[in-house]
Amino acid sequence: MGYGYFFTGFPGFICSQLIREVLQKNELKGTVYVLVLQGMMDKARNERQVIISELGLSEEAFVIIEGDITKPSLLISEANQEKLREGITHVFHLAAIYDLAVPRDIAYRINVEGTDNVNKWVRELPHLKRYVYFSTAYVVGKREGTLFETELIRPTSFKNHYEETKYEAEVLVDKLKKEIPITIIRPGIVKGHSHTGETIKFDGPYFMMNFLERLKFLPILPRLGKGEAFVNLVPIDYIVQAAAYLSFFENGTGKTYHLTDPRPYRATDIYSFMMKEMLNKKPIGTLPLTMGKWFLSIKPMRKLLRVEKEALDYFTWMGHFDCTQAVNDLKGSGISCPDFKEGIKPMTAFYLKQKDNPNFHIPIL
Repeated sequence: MGYGYFFTGFPGFICSQLIREVLQKNELKGTVYVLVLQGMMDKARNERQVIISELGLSEEAFVIIEGDITKPSLLISEANQEKLREGITHVFHLAAIYDLAVPRDIAYRINVEGTDNVNKWVRELPHLKRYVYFSTAYVVGKREGTLFETELIRPTSFKNHYEETKYEAEVLVDKLKKEIPITIIRPGIVKGHSHTGETIKFDGPYFMMNFLERLKFLPILPRLGKGEAFVNLVPIDYIVQAAAYLSFFENGTGKTYHLTDPRPYRATDIYSFMMKEMLNKKPIGTLPLTMGKWFLSIKPMRKLLRVEKEALDYFTWMGHFDCTQAVNDLKGSGISCPDFKEGIKPMTAFYLKQKDNPNFHIPIL
């Protein structure tokens, strides 16, 4: 039989890029099936046509399936269920809610209950060769020190509901490792492409850029806290290339991979790099982080600055991701994480080009 690739999370940016990478780099050509919410159909159809055109695919090689991971059997019609049961060989589960400020009930329904539904569905696939689950390196919550790929330890607390529900979802997937062939991908904080700077939303590290852009009129700009924590930023191209490779790597079955930067920079360095590239200035003085959090607890202030207050927690969190397993298994592939400094120019250029485009900015609550 041929290969059938099933993706959740389409037409999201990471999912769309991963589909391209799997089809371009993998000799195992096959049919792509994407699970799409009814309300995302128009966007999904447009993105499908772009990918078909770019890669020269036939119309039959890329199939949209209407469904919903939060519903039993993923809300897939019975006619499609039978076709998928017989045709799917690889499942890539990326659908999740990634907002750091998300309420717990919404995060739990999508990230935990949704993943549980995908797990149940995957277990019924008779020809499954690999189930790839996209988690996050930040399932570690507030645990600090060196954090290993081989660990899945519940921390005493989490920085936000996103981390907590992604941890709970990963636990559900991890339990299936003895039953079906699973690879778990734990990315760091995803940023734009290392060469083009392309991304689809300004969150994560882009909150620093929003802050600098909104306050650039000030004669001096201070640092935010001491900034001693390492912030693990990883470009989308590394995530996609590494994930596509490890998803088909024979010895990747049963493993969890940190797709993180093995040489991350401290928050204060990243802030300085951005300020230099954006404004040609250096930070002067220090604004205590407690004061920064107080300012961002005021809704009009965080909306003005376009910064989520939850993002500041990553400026003081003293954790380090060990990614030895990923680095070792990527040897010989030509895939490695680019140095953050090498991508700062395209990252900044893309941000400055799109900074006034509301489609790139996430709602600040």
